[in-house]
Amino acid sequence: EVIIKPINHATFVMQWGTNTIYFDPTGAASRYAALPKSTLLFLTHAHSDHYSASTITNVITPATKIITPKIVWNQLPAYLSPYAILMTNGMTTNINGIKIEALPMYNTTSSSHQKGDGNGYILTIGNKRFYISGDTEDIPEMRALKNIDVAFIAMNKPYTMNVQQAASAILEFKPKIVYPYHYSPSNPPTDLNAFSKAVANEVEVRLRKWY
Repeated sequence: EVIIKPINHATFVMQWGTNTIYFDPTGAASRYAALPKSTLLFLTHAHSDHYSASTITNVITPATKIITPKIVWNQLPAYLSPYAILMTNGMTTNINGIKIEALPMYNTTSSSHQKGDGNGYILTIGNKRFYISGDTEDIPEMRALKNIDVAFIAMNKPYTMNVQQAASAILEFKPKIVYPYHYSPSNPPTDLNAFSKAVANEVEVRLRKWY
């Protein structure tokens, strides 16, 4: 069983057996006080809503492994470097029985996220495949995905996808379950109901409290 705990915006935690897996942790230590420390920690890119060295310090142990793209690797303070494992787009590895694949995440219509700077990830846990999009637009590498069981899809223009782009991509690669995350809660809010309606006949949508 994989337990998924949304924290805020782009941050969430997955628990599987003895593994506690953090994704892009930011914010105060109090957010994580009720959770075990991380065994694995994934960073997608260097923007401040995804990477905080001080937050990472609060959620690691001496045994934690931090998976990071090169743009964050180059910014890690010296005291975090021993924990870090560099992965660039296309690389794969296996840690604690989890297969990890690093995928591109980038913008095609703006310069907010350059190709190669950040990573999306696929984690194979047991026989289930989890896709974490990171901050990406509707890119060919995402549309070409196969056999995804659970997808975390960002949708806030102009930094990632709008609702229509996200729905179109989801309907092409057809994960079994999708969690919208990294969306706009206000000014104006992302229309999650429109997204759900667009894909509901093909994919299970799980809306959770991220804000």
